[in-house]
Amino acid sequence: MKSQKLFYFKTTIIALAITMLSGCTQTTQETNKDVSAFIYDEEALLNAKPWTSKDFQNKPENFQFAIIGDRTGGANALGTFNLAMDQINLLQPEFVINVGDLIEGYPESKGELDVMWDEADSMISKLQMPFFYTIGNHDVSTPETKEAWLERRGVDYYYFLYNDVLFIVLNSEDDSRPAPPPEIMEGIKIYNKLQLEDPEAAKEMLKEFMSDEAVIAALAQPVEFLEKQMNWIKKTLAENADVRWTFLFLHEPCWENPSESFKVIQSKLKSRNHTLFAGHLHYYDYDNIDGYEHITMGPAGSSFHHDGPGNVDHIMWVTMTDDGPQMGNIALKGLFDRRGLDTTMFGAYDRKGY
Repeated sequence: MKSQKLFYFKTTIIALAITMLSGCTQTTQETNKDVSAFIYDEEALLNAKPWTSKDFQNKPENFQFAIIGDRTGGANALGTFNLAMDQINLLQPEFVINVGDLIEGYPESKGELDVMWDEADSMISKLQMPFFYTIGNHDVSTPETKEAWLERRGVDYYYFLYNDVLFIVLNSEDDSRPAPPPEIMEGIKIYNKLQLEDPEAAKEMLKEFMSDEAVIAALAQPVEFLEKQMNWIKKTLAENADVRWTFLFLHEPCWENPSESFKVIQSKLKSRNHTLFAGHLHYYDYDNIDGYEHITMGPAGSSFHHDGPGNVDHIMWVTMTDDGPQMGNIALKGLFDRRGLDTTMFGAYDRKGY
């Protein structure tokens, strides 16, 4: 009988406790069993082998998750974000984190706001894994929308630990942002209609909006974090000082024009390994600041705000390893299921910016 060489990892199988009848005591049996992860025919492959000698990347403490950017701020009428939910299910990450802006916001009534959130949550409900929310400016555009957020999500900033990695989700819309122009919702409605009826006119309308002095000033305004959230950040970091890595998620890339409060956050992070993620600008950008990576996610259905290589609908695939996170961007137009590319979905797969 041919011998086989086993590359294996050990697992402990704990037998179920058997409760005996008639008042007998409960017994537990533990059994160690070698479970083969990889088997090959040693006798046929004594020397050369048709594979490399690298170790399998299957350490149980390492894990994968996906990050997805803005859906709204002129959501693609052809459903890019909705398609992305199906695409993420193909990849099967352990969980997904968004960096804000899931609804258009600026509703005229509570009923209109509920319709917006029901639409977004219906798309997200297709995911087969947990989805973690981050507040964006479109999500909490008015005091009423902030109340609705808290009703649906419970909190506006939070943290969680996963495999000894700290995830902190902040609120960059913490009552410090400029008030939106009163005509913005009507403008969004017109823009979304033009996307279907006259795409070139939609692009021109967006160009005009993005060149408006008030919009430019609002985008350049530093994000201040209020004292309550700042105290919570300091406490959370202090109570989780020895984690493998720390990830921070927030909607606005505050490092572009840091406020005094954000500089304090950066100083508190310098004693640990960390990475920051944001969105808001609808354009992918990478910054290495003092040796730490700061990443602005590109869109996942939102309008394109700039021309250039960062103008791409995508997700980021993150693998946590012993040496820190490995990160790869996946363009949504390059990801489709086993049946092949659905040409009827070209508008969602492969959008063009201006």
